[in-house]
Amino acid sequence: MTDDNQINEDVAFLRHIQNGLPITKTPYKDVADELGMTEQEVIDKMKRLLDEGKIRRLAAAIAHRKIGITANAMCVWKVPKERVDEVGEIMAAYEEVTHCYERPTFPQWEHNVYTMIHGYTEEECEGVIASIKEKTGITDIMVLYSEKEFKKIGARV
Repeated sequence: MTDDNQINEDVAFLRHIQNGLPITKTPYKDVADELGMTEQEVIDKMKRLLDEGKIRRLAAAIAHRKIGITANAMCVWKVPKERVDEVGEIMAAYEEVTHCYERPTFPQWEHNVYTMIHGYTEEECEGVIASIKEKTGITDIMVLYSEKEFKKIGARV
């Protein structure tokens, strides 16, 4: 198969599964039936795409607001450049931190590390923030709490 054909086939496959696998006892077989493949071909393709880094992970997505996790704190931290990797790893290790990114700074905006912290209450988020401050020594932070969710979906192809 040529590279272009492989890419087109992979994109079509990813488009088909990007909204989630069927919630059945045989999700891979169901996808295979829908795509005219065998169950083993679907499994092999998913393994290959995972190995190639085209699929980052397979996971269940929890509707966190529906189970009561309604406090969401976007934190922007001012971290010395030479400590970004060290501090980022500490922050990312918290299970309440679902996103942790380094972003560029600007003369009027020097905060360079961003975390999203989820909790049942703002007080719970504040506890995580306090713990991160204590473990990292980073105290230059701004916190923005979500008020309303307009859209939330994963990346699409």
